[in-house]
Amino acid sequence: MNSLYTALREYTESDAYPFHMPGHKRQVLEFANPFSIDITEIDGFDNLHHPEGILLRAQQRAAELYGADRTYYLVNGSTCGILSAISAAVDRGGEILLARNSHKAAYHGAYLMGLTTYYVYPQPETEWGINGGILPKDVDNLLNKHPNIQAVLVTSPTYDGIVSDIEGIAEVVHRHGCSLIVDEAHGAHFGFHPYFPESALNKGADVVIHSLHKTLPSLTQTALLHVKGSRVSREKLERFLGIYQSSSPSYVFMAGMDECMIYLKEKGKDAFEKFAGRLAHFRRRMEGLQRIRLLGGWKRGEYGIYDADPSKLILSVKGYESGEWLYQKLRQEYGVQLEMAAGSYALALTSLKDTEEGFGRLEQALCEIDRELEERDRNQRKNAQHSEKPKAAARKEGAAGNIGNAGHGLDTVMVNEKVLELAEALERERTEVLLAESEGKVSGEFLYLYPPGIPLLTPGERIGRDLLERIEGYRSQGLSLQGLRDYRAQRIQIIAEQDGI
Repeated sequence: MNSLYTALREYTESDAYPFHMPGHKRQVLEFANPFSIDITEIDGFDNLHHPEGILLRAQQRAAELYGADRTYYLVNGSTCGILSAISAAVDRGGEILLARNSHKAAYHGAYLMGLTTYYVYPQPETEWGINGGILPKDVDNLLNKHPNIQAVLVTSPTYDGIVSDIEGIAEVVHRHGCSLIVDEAHGAHFGFHPYFPESALNKGADVVIHSLHKTLPSLTQTALLHVKGSRVSREKLERFLGIYQSSSPSYVFMAGMDECMIYLKEKGKDAFEKFAGRLAHFRRRMEGLQRIRLLGGWKRGEYGIYDADPSKLILSVKGYESGEWLYQKLRQEYGVQLEMAAGSYALALTSLKDTEEGFGRLEQALCEIDRELEERDRNQRKNAQHSEKPKAAARKEGAAGNIGNAGHGLDTVMVNEKVLELAEALERERTEVLLAESEGKVSGEFLYLYPPGIPLLTPGERIGRDLLERIEGYRSQGLSLQGLRDYRAQRIQIIAEQDGI
């Protein structure tokens, strides 16, 4: 059996082109053999948990580049940034307002702090089955209804690149005396070029978390936490960063982050100009496709969408095939590896390290697949016209087309009845039942699709028929359900029957 290292070498030496994370796109940068610079906190190299020298200056460079008052290196990814921000912004046992399409780390933070959670839901983008944005008025209504909320956390951009009206949300949140945390993990490249949206740091957010590795040339697991203003205690932030971060931070990671910041400062302007040009050219070329749609172009305010990240290529085959079909076809026949597949679309993640050759390969592949779909559609219609049972043929064609239509995007949220708070549900006695027979029961586990890691179901929520039907839809598309103790996702732990449950 091949080792992980051997499998990785085989993949990187193959002809596969990566339209997925990390943002360095496996390009060999001017960087040393990682073993040669892998050290511990020896003299002259500072300490991330008490930075006074070289690491303090490195973090100051990052803060200056992004326009933050203070920036912290994260070697445990955006996850530890989200955990730290929640823990610092809300008192233990307090109340928080979460966007329901938040990453699982936000729910874990609420659990660890014993918080009461309230949810604000993104607007549904009904045409393509993705999440729209969070409306400031919805945040305002919930803060009026629950005046003890201390912080609001929203995800912007989403996995699909949808940006909410952060400036409007910040105005509402601050008017209510709360702090605004923005999970901008997928937007570390925002603000460096006018082709891309502005960063939440310039829109009023108090804490912003960036995953460098998602869209920039930095190693997987590297991220930044930025602070602006004084609404969130830096003393508490640093305390919780010391808890959630490794006590042995990787100097390879930290050196990579610093080099990424230096690269952006010295070469970022030219790199982003080229990146924007390649994206704009690619999007223009895709306008001629007949069966594959490259989504975008929403009107500001439509579905709560304030802006959209053009670097996220949402490739829809709605009405013809499933996103999984497109994902696998590109991988198996064209050597193009996308980030993920959803109901009716597949997602390609691009970065400033993508090459003209890479964009060209994707363009050529999509053009060929589009012609294939067009020819197949034409033949199906022709056969239906000459069939003795044209209506039956049409129904068959419609069924094939509905493979994608029935699906939802991976980050579209469920509206489930909340019976218990996270902390209480996870401490209750639990039993295990078949997932298919769990309707009406109260979940004792998380259930999510990964990526992107947004819970379909959280502990304490009642399992409804709509959820079970969606799960079956995901199974039929070959998507992987995670979070349950049963890795096959056939059984689920529920709260044991008690009064009032």
